[in-house]
Formats: sequence, C-alpha cells, structure tokens
Amino acid sequence: MATTHLSGTREEWLAARLDLLKAEKELTRRSDEVARQRQALPWVRIDKAYRFETEQGSASLADLFAGRSQLLVYHFMFGPDYKAGCPSCSSIADGFDGVAVHLANHDVTLLAVSRAPLAKLLEYRSRMGWTFPWASSHGSDFNFDFNVSFTDAQQREDSVEYNFQRGGHAMDATPSPPPVVEFAANCGTDALTYSRDRPGMSAFVLEDGVVYHTYSTYARGVDGVWGMYQWLDRAPKGRNETGVWWRRHDEYGRRQATS
Repeated sequence: MATTHLSGTREEWLAARLDLLKAEKELTRRSDEVARQRQALPWVRIDKAYRFETEQGSASLADLFAGRSQLLVYHFMFGPDYKAGCPSCSSIADGFDGVAVHLANHDVTLLAVSRAPLAKLLEYRSRMGWTFPWASSHGSDFNFDFNVSFTDAQQREDSVEYNFQRGGHAMDATPSPPPVVEFAANCGTDALTYSRDRPGMSAFVLEDGVVYHTYSTYARGVDGVWGMYQWLDRAPKGRNETGVWWRRHDEYGRRQATS
C-alpha cells in the first residue's frame, strides 16, 4: 500500500530540507536571543526562611544549592494526598539523572521539590529507579509562593493564578477534562485535589550568602526540559497525539495503576 504522505525524489527532499534548514537556523538564533532575555531578568532577593526536608535532614533554600552557586528546581506534581507522582512529571524526571551529573560539574544543582512528605517521595523515587535529589516542602509556603500549589479556597473562589494569569488552564475547567480526571485517578486522588499542584521549574542563584530568584516557567514552558517531546518533534509522525498516551515507564505493557 502506497504512503499517503507526500513523497519525492532525493533531489526534491534536499531542496525542501535546505528550506527547512533556514527556518531551523532562524529558530536557533531566536532561541539564543530568548535565552539572553531570560538571563537578563532582574534578580529578586529571597528573604523568606523556607524549610525543606531532605535525605540529609532539614534544609534551608540556600542549603539546597549543595555548595554550588546556581539551583534549578523542578516543581514535581506530588501533593500530600497523592499516592503516586504525576505521570507527566515522571516522564520529564526520567531524564534528570543523566543531566544532573553534568550540571553539577558546571556549578548548577538540579533537584525536584514536591509537597508530599519526604518518605513518600523517596519511596516513589525508589520505584522509578531515580537517584536525583528530591526535597519535600511539606508545611512550607514555598510551592504556594512560587505559584505551583493552590488551596481549596482558591479553587472555590476561582482565584487560582497559574502561568502568570488567572484561569484559562485545563486544570481550572469545570467540569474537569477527562485527561485531568484520568491522571488524578492514576495518582490515587480526585481531580480537584490533583489540580492543587501544578508543574513548573524555577531558577535561583546564591551570591554572598543571599539567594535570588531569577526565573520560573509553567505549563508548556516545561516542554523544553521534557526530553521525550524533543525526540518526538523530530520523528516522522511528530507528536501524533489523540489523547493521553504516555505512562510511567514501569507501566507500559500493562494497565495503568490507579493507586
């Protein structure tokens, strides 16, 4: 059976590929410029005394730098009432271990932070076979102050502000969209509870003992650190999605766990 996709000669492919190369180079240059804008953002001094629970014990935000001057935090969706981490965040985190060692040797610490108690996080990390550092912000304002966690009151009052705007995100829709319901059940909770935690990443710098917040991104802003999608965007059929298809890496080939 013949393909339904456009086909052609090697010469036609090369001509089209050279046109695409121009667009790719333009995108690369634009990406470089956006990176410069990102690094030129003003730094905001952090004076609040956040506390975290880590494998080494109670820690301050400065302690999380682990002796380095830069800190990248992935806001992993794992609320206190979850029984397992978010499948999407888990897919993103699958790439952390290989990257973290290189960042550590470039004066950058990479770790995840979630609101679930530390014991629950470490148990899940063991299940997933990961080794990257993971800190619990349970009982801290950290997740709320960096707009990745919200209270039930904020949900009821429709005052959730995520990705620098109020409303507009699928997790804020009523009724909850099927993918949100599915992922919530997969984490052992309901859609509203699941939606009180959101994905994102934040960057910090430590200078002369002072911590500054330099950058945060949310929602599709984390696509750039989701390795799976960088590869799919270069595959013949691209993302080719008709719904939620990915699973935790230990769930492929069997039915999704619901607890």
